[in-house]
Amino acid sequence: MPRKTPDLTIPDLTGRRAVVTGASDGMGLGIAARLAAAGAEVIMPVRNRAKGERAIASIRQSNAGADVSLRDLDLASLASVEALAETLRGEGAPIHLLINNAGVMTPPERQTTADGFELQFGSNHLGHFALVAGLLPLLIEGRARVTTQISIAANQGAINWDDLNWERSYDGMKAYSQSKIAFGLFGLELDRRSTAEGWGITSNLSHPGIAPTSLLAARPELGRDEEVSGRRLITALSKRGILLGTVESAKQPALMAATDPAAKPGALYGPRGLGHLGGAPAEQRMYSRLRSVDDARRIWEVSERLTRTSIPAG
Repeated sequence: MPRKTPDLTIPDLTGRRAVVTGASDGMGLGIAARLAAAGAEVIMPVRNRAKGERAIASIRQSNAGADVSLRDLDLASLASVEALAETLRGEGAPIHLLINNAGVMTPPERQTTADGFELQFGSNHLGHFALVAGLLPLLIEGRARVTTQISIAANQGAINWDDLNWERSYDGMKAYSQSKIAFGLFGLELDRRSTAEGWGITSNLSHPGIAPTSLLAARPELGRDEEVSGRRLITALSKRGILLGTVESAKQPALMAATDPAAKPGALYGPRGLGHLGGAPAEQRMYSRLRSVDDARRIWEVSERLTRTSIPAG
């Protein structure tokens, strides 16, 4: 039997509006459910409405009064990202929490977004970058905390600056690492720019360790009809409480980073077990690939150009 990770205490979030991407299943669904149970109004932007409706039904099974609702979002389409931002700006309510959780991992063949970007770089990083740009007035109004969900993959590999879209020599895992390094650099640069501009936004990072989450499952929409190689081993180790985390523990670093009053801006939260692969959440040392301020500024500027958005510089 796996060791049970102590449950995380979440403060009262009544009156707070939270947006969680990737909340229709897996970790994102668990994160959304916990925020709703703490009293937050939770917006769940989803690509698949039917899947989203099932997610809401599952939340309301245990919390009939949960204030949860769907919006449409496909992070692989900048037009969809802007449509969501326009919808939420039109609603006029400040956003107090944004958890950038959605992601795709290692499609077996190189795929591209609607805008022609390599799928992982375009969805995991650029789509979220454009979303933050579009929601910036609401985030400023809500003095929001933005938590960006990266991966232990951000502690390996590098940004392929000469071929960001991996057109010449595609490697799914290397492209995934790049997307998470870029995403992490963005989250840290957001916090620096907020401080410089006086936006009142605080931004930090989280990662779930390794657990048998839906990210590793079969994803026919990615051309992956079977689960990722090694997922069965991950599941077996997780069930036995050996080294790795569980689906339950995997969501806790993001919840700590997003809701704990003591969580620090510009910090990284992950499991505190051996190798930061599983266990209870805690702050951890920043990954080496995320420490360069120059790289963070560079990826910010490249992302503005590629997404055709502009966020004021510090």
